[in-house]
Amino acid sequence: MTSRSTADAGHSNIVAGWREWVSLPEAGVPWLKAKLDTGARTSAVHAFDITELTRDGEPWVRYSLHPWQRSTEDSVVVESPVHDRRLVRSSSGHAEERLVVLMGITLVGRTVTAEMTLSRRDEMGFRMLVGRQALRQGFLVDPGRSYLGGRPKRGTRRKNRGRSDLGTAT
Repeated sequence: MTSRSTADAGHSNIVAGWREWVSLPEAGVPWLKAKLDTGARTSAVHAFDITELTRDGEPWVRYSLHPWQRSTEDSVVVESPVHDRRLVRSSSGHAEERLVVLMGITLVGRTVTAEMTLSRRDEMGFRMLVGRQALRQGFLVDPGRSYLGGRPKRGTRRKNRGRSDLGTAT
């Protein structure tokens, strides 16, 4: 018996590299460098100033995102309904409870909804991890390739590296 792949479900798989530039359209973030992590179940994004709220009797959360890896410029404030709370174990074995929100991610031209944990990732190599639950929505990861979905202009990439000399070159 042959197993059914995502491609059999009515759409073809998109090949993505192990790291990609993604966008978070609902959050107003056009570019964010992410690591595609097949070892992580849930996706995670660097969030800070996390404040829990109640709106119409339902739990919500307000948080800020830094889209650039080595910079605090262009931070964005986002409000989302709380989807869940989860105990998440890091690769080092440390467990912590995290808030989970649903967030649209555009990856290699396809937008999917992902469960996203909010966590401090300022010391991590990437501000965002895209986990298996999001990737299973039609993506195959080629671990030997990067940025198959394209890259922003050079000025944006330099901004991500914390460079202040943001020339206008593409």
